[in-house]
Amino acid sequence: MSAAHDETNAPYGSAPRRKRVRIPHLQQLKERGEAWPMLTSYDMYTARIFDEAGIPVLLVGDSAANNVYGYDTSLPVTVDELLPLVRAVTGAAEHALVVADLPFGSYQASPEQALATATRFMKEGRAHAVKLEGGRRYAPQVEALVAAGIPVMGHIGFTPQSEHGLGGYRVQGRGDDAAAELLADALAVEGAGAFSVVLEMVSADAAREVTKRLRIPTVGIGAGAETDAQVLVWTDMSGMNTGRTARFVKRYADVGGVLADAAQRFAADVRGGEFPAEEHSFR
Repeated sequence: MSAAHDETNAPYGSAPRRKRVRIPHLQQLKERGEAWPMLTSYDMYTARIFDEAGIPVLLVGDSAANNVYGYDTSLPVTVDELLPLVRAVTGAAEHALVVADLPFGSYQASPEQALATATRFMKEGRAHAVKLEGGRRYAPQVEALVAAGIPVMGHIGFTPQSEHGLGGYRVQGRGDDAAAELLADALAVEGAGAFSVVLEMVSADAAREVTKRLRIPTVGIGAGAETDAQVLVWTDMSGMNTGRTARFVKRYADVGGVLADAAQRFAADVRGGEFPAEEHSFR
């Protein structure tokens, strides 16, 4: 029986005695060549649903800026805005490993700033790990957090918090020089102690090479099919976001359409006097 479905060791699956996913479980999946999924989550309901569906890692991303708070980019969202979302997800997810994003401006200044911010996410948000963007330049931040006992997921390639410096949404790692830079960033993040690294909007060839060279799992988003894991923003994946999405997004449902239909039928019942009916009333 695969450990993915073993009742005592399984990091995810349908077994009734599932345990909390830990970092060694993810490493074991890489070593066995078993891909694993990751989704964003920002509230207790999606966290519970995804957890019960067997998603082993949930990311409370700074993408909440766009998907919860309605900002145009991820840059404005703050630590204080993300902390309640992290608490909601960690409180609802019984099995998944919950990773909290460190938002723009909360770790770049120094390893000391990064440690102070990450400590808040671990203590106040009860996160199991944190994620931060950047390669070699931010290896000291990663090292400081790991030394303090805080698990870190890296994030390289296209890094949304640096979109202005990168010249917008552009694929990274194309060409020999760019691929070599990407690999150097990945090795630096691994060397600093990160337990995994996200590769976003990266050439599939470069992502494949990074995945082969690293001991730790790679998590792809727009990085081809040969990373160790795949992540999507849940509102994109589910069709909750009815607007334009990136090329790498696959929609698995039309949740936005279902909610719109439910709201329209509710409104029609209220206007037509059909709701509330007798069974919805007290006497």
